[in-house]
Amino acid sequence: MRPFFLATVWFGATAWAQSAAVSSFLATESPIAKANLLANIGGSGSTKTTGVKTGVVIASPSQSSPDYFYTWTRDSSLVFKAIIDQYTRGEDSSLRTVIDQYLTSQIFQQQVSNPSGSVSSGGLGEPKFNVDLSAFTGAWGRPQRDGPALRATALISYGNWLIANSNSSFALSTVWPVVKLDLDYVAANWNSTGFDLWEEISSSSFFTTAVQHRSLREGAAFATKLAQTSVVSGYTTQAANVLCFLQSYWNPSAGYITANTGGGRSGKDANTALASIHTFDPAAGCDAATFQPCSDKALSSLKVYVDAFRTIWSINSGVASPNAVATGRYPEDSYYNGNPWYLTTLAVAEQLYDSLIVWSAQGSLNVTSTSLPFFQQFLPTVSVGTYASTTATFTTLTAATQNWADAFVAIVQKYTPANGGLSEQYDKNTGVPLSAVDLTWSYAALLTTTASRNGVVPDSWGAQELTVPSSCSTSGGGGSGGSGTVAVTFNVVATTVLGENIYLTGSVSALQNWSPDSAMLLSASNYPTWSITVNLPANTAIQYKYIRKFNGAVTWESDPNNSFTTPASGSYTLSDTWR
Repeated sequence: MRPFFLATVWFGATAWAQSAAVSSFLATESPIAKANLLANIGGSGSTKTTGVKTGVVIASPSQSSPDYFYTWTRDSSLVFKAIIDQYTRGEDSSLRTVIDQYLTSQIFQQQVSNPSGSVSSGGLGEPKFNVDLSAFTGAWGRPQRDGPALRATALISYGNWLIANSNSSFALSTVWPVVKLDLDYVAANWNSTGFDLWEEISSSSFFTTAVQHRSLREGAAFATKLAQTSVVSGYTTQAANVLCFLQSYWNPSAGYITANTGGGRSGKDANTALASIHTFDPAAGCDAATFQPCSDKALSSLKVYVDAFRTIWSINSGVASPNAVATGRYPEDSYYNGNPWYLTTLAVAEQLYDSLIVWSAQGSLNVTSTSLPFFQQFLPTVSVGTYASTTATFTTLTAATQNWADAFVAIVQKYTPANGGLSEQYDKNTGVPLSAVDLTWSYAALLTTTASRNGVVPDSWGAQELTVPSSCSTSGGGGSGGSGTVAVTFNVVATTVLGENIYLTGSVSALQNWSPDSAMLLSASNYPTWSITVNLPANTAIQYKYIRKFNGAVTWESDPNNSFTTPASGSYTLSDTWR
C-alpha cells in the first residue's frame, strides 16, 4: 500500500474522486439527516415522538435494546445548537417555531425537581428526563455538568441573533433567565466532579471543562449586551479559573489531551475532538490554550486518538497509517462490545475541516515540535516552521488534510444504509448499524460536519487573545467547589518511563475507595510533578496512596498510607514525593 501522502500528491485523480463521492453523499444525506433530526423533536407530528412534550428532543426512538426514549440535556443542546446555527445563518426561516418550542420546554425543564436536586440545589446537573419532562428517578450516572453549559451556548446564539435583529426585549425577558440559571450553575460547580459525556466516569472531564469555559466567556458578553452587568465580573473570573484548569489535561510526554482525570483508562477519547469542534472559534486562530481545532496540541491529540483504533477492530484491518479508520468513543470501550460510532468518526473530519477554515483565512500554516508528528503523516520531510499559502508545503499539507478528512466521511458513507438512517454505532467487524436507531446526535454531527466542509465560519465566542493565569484558583463561584467540600490539590514528584502514569486512590468515595481499577489519573503537565485537584469532604480524616500503572501492571506506593485532615473550608495543597 502506498503511503497516503503520496496518494494525495501524486495521484490527484484518486483524491478528486473521493472528494466528489463525499460531496455527493453529503448532498444526499444532509436533507435526510435534517428531516430525521426534526422528526425526533416533540411537536413535529412524527410517529416517533408520540407522547413527547413539544420542543423536547428524544435521543432516539428506540425503546428497547437500548431504551433511549428519553431526553438528555447535553444531546438536546448540541442538536439545537446545530438548528439555531442554521436559522441564524439564514438557511431555513421555518426553524424559528421549533427553536421557540425548545426554549419553552427548557424553561419548564429547569424547574423540575429531580434526583440531583431542585433548580436551586443542583437539579440543573440532572442528565436526562422522561419525554414528558417528568423527572427520571432511576439509577443513573449523575450529575453531569456539561448540559447547562451547552444549553447556555445554544440559547446565547439565539439571543445574540435576537439582539442583532432588534428583539432585545425577548432576549432579556425570555432567553436570559434560562441562560443565567445555567451560567450560575457552571460558575458555582465547574470544579466539582461529575460524570463524563459517556456517563461512565465520575471525575473531571476535558469535554465538560472546555464547554464550561466557552459558556462563561460568551455568557459574560451576552450579559453585557443585555446590560446585566452585575454578573459579568463573576463569570469572567470563573472563566479564567476554568481556562487555567483546562491546561492540566494536556499530557506532554505522550502528546495528547487526557479525556478524564479518573477511570483508569488511557484517556485517548473522542471526548477531546468533540470538545475542540464544539469550542471552535475562528477568531482565535490555532490557539493552543483553548485547544482550537488547528492548534498543535489538538492536532497531536487527534492523531494519537485515531491511531488508537488502527489495530483493535476487524473493520480497520490492513488499513495502514495514516489512512483513515473507523473510530469510536475510546479504545477500551465495551458498550455493545465496543464499536465505531458515526458521530465520533465524523468528529475527526469536522476538526480537520475546521482547521482548513483557519489556515485558509490566515494564509499560513504553522508546524511546531508538538504538531510535527501529525504533519509528518502526510509529508515526512516537513520540518518545524511557518508555511505561507504561497508555498508548496502549505499546498501539500492542506490538500492532504482535506483528503484525510474526506476519508473519514467516506467511512461513514460506506456504512450508512441505503435509507440514510444513522444509528449510534456500526459493527466493528461488519459495519452493520448497531445500538439505538436514528440517533439524533448522529444526525446533528452529520449536519455540522457538512457545514464545516462547506467552509461555513461560525461566530466568535471570545476565545481570542486570552491569557492563562499564572496560578490556578480551584474555587468555583460557590466558594470551594461544592457544599461541604474542600478542593484538595495533590502534587507528587515521581519520575516515570514513557507510557507509565501516576494515579491516586484513597479512603473516601471521592478517592475511589482504594480501588486501583478506578484510581484517578494525575496530570503530568508539570513533570516530574504529577497533580490532580479533587473535591473532598471538609473536616475529614483522609488516607491515600499513589500508584503507578505501566503495561497493565499496577505498583503501589510503599507503606504506610499518606494521611491528613481536610480543613473546614477553602482549598488545600499537598506536596509529596513518590516512595
